[in-house]
Amino acid sequence: MKLFQSVIPDVVLIHSEVFQDARGWFMESFNQEVFNQELLALGLPTPGNFVQDNLSCSKKGVLRGLHYQRSPHAQGKLVRVLSGSIFDVAVDLRENSDSFGAYVSFELSETNKHMVWIPEGFAHGFVAMEDNTHVLYKTTDFYRSEYESSVFWDDPTLNIDWPLRDEVLISLKDQAAQLFLSDPLKIFH
Repeated sequence: MKLFQSVIPDVVLIHSEVFQDARGWFMESFNQEVFNQELLALGLPTPGNFVQDNLSCSKKGVLRGLHYQRSPHAQGKLVRVLSGSIFDVAVDLRENSDSFGAYVSFELSETNKHMVWIPEGFAHGFVAMEDNTHVLYKTTDFYRSEYESSVFWDDPTLNIDWPLRDEVLISLKDQAAQLFLSDPLKIFH
């Protein structure tokens, strides 16, 4: 497992070692001890235990996000794709951060087998780049609907360069999400 810091250093791209032969391939999909050691080597804090796994299946063009949970139930997320591919986005909501309001994006796919670690304090979203895209993510806290929030996916302040922009399929709930900075009480401090 190799970790690479993004332009927002707290968000980390993870490459797993894949062993291939005539039978197929094998990889260790997650190891908490190695993950924590690699984060510490980068000077980053380690998360608590992962307590919940979530799995979604999406058609091409489905956009989910930008979701987050407020304190005291903020969630860090470890995101991977089991089948298909996504354009994955993390937006920094930490008001005291040098990168407040900035975003990073990644291509995650069943082919590249990369993961992304998104710590607490970020909104997360993705668009499925092909049909039958399965996304699995671990969270550091349980889902609590009363702490759930979202930022509008196409907020002009964020200016996210979404692929498939004219084809996206969005839930009614995500269409009604708040604009960035419209409710500072719901943003991380």
